Amino acid sequence: MASFSGQTRIIALPWLLLAIIGGSLCARKEVNGSIEEANQREFDYFALALQWPVTYCRRTRHCCSSNACCRGSNAPTEFTIHGLWPDYNDGSWPSCCSRTSFDEKEISTLTNALEQYWPSLSCGSPSTCHGTRGSFWAHEWETHGTCSFPVIRDEYNYFLTTLNVYFKYNVTRVLNEAGYVPSNREKYPLGGIVSAIENAFHTTPQVVCSHGAVEEIRLCFYKDFKPRDCGVASDIKIDMVTSRSSCPKYVSLPVHVSSGETLFHMPLLINIALVAFTLVFLLAVTDGPLQWIEVF
Repeated sequence: MASFSGQTRIIALPWLLLAIIGGSLCARKEVNGSIEEANQREFDYFALALQWPVTYCRRTRHCCSSNACCRGSNAPTEFTIHGLWPDYNDGSWPSCCSRTSFDEKEISTLTNALEQYWPSLSCGSPSTCHGTRGSFWAHEWETHGTCSFPVIRDEYNYFLTTLNVYFKYNVTRVLNEAGYVPSNREKYPLGGIVSAIENAFHTTPQVVCSHGAVEEIRLCFYKDFKPRDCGVASDIKIDMVTSRSSCPKYVSLPVHVSSGETLFHMPLLINIALVAFTLVFLLAVTDGPLQWIEVF
């Protein structure tokens, strides 16, 4: 059984001065292949989407330099950031709210932290708001980050703010301290995982699963980044604890198969190989299967 890393390096980055100003957003949408302007109202709250990397990495079919799943022993072993998403209370969300294109130079001083805590877990190039394809960070900024105005006003502060919220609300540490450690053998009660987060942050998370394994945990915040429950519609709290179609009552937090776990099975593998070799040898020196059976 592996355990979460108990140490998380917190980079000293200043918090943004958050202002809440009324207004509407100018967004872009695609209609019949063309992008046109559309007015979207200001968002209601933020959702911080965190992904469990091992569950995502199980889908890896090939490797590339941008895929953190392919880092071997350096592959991520704690929750990483998927994105910080402005959402509406009715369950919908704004997207592509300005013509601003992603510029990696704007976040050059954050690159090391982003590579570690906000890495891409695939080799694909997601779509951007301009009818092209780009990096994972480009997709998150153009699709979601541009809609975080007026709380967050530029690309640099979008990524900086997301990192700071991620460090402050450390889901990995909370689950570790509650005894929910990664394992390929253990299954944990979903309700226990949810309760651990509720007790720590006073908010009910949304949990998304894939094949019985935790895939994402989402935390929601007011515009001043105080915790709140996720989506609300018609003044009735939506059951955002779990997607009933994806999360069973008991879930797993899988780990990457380490060299130690592989070696654990080596004696059995060696014995199987020796038996197979012996059978092939006996078949080769006898006249056929019947004679081999008599010898055996």
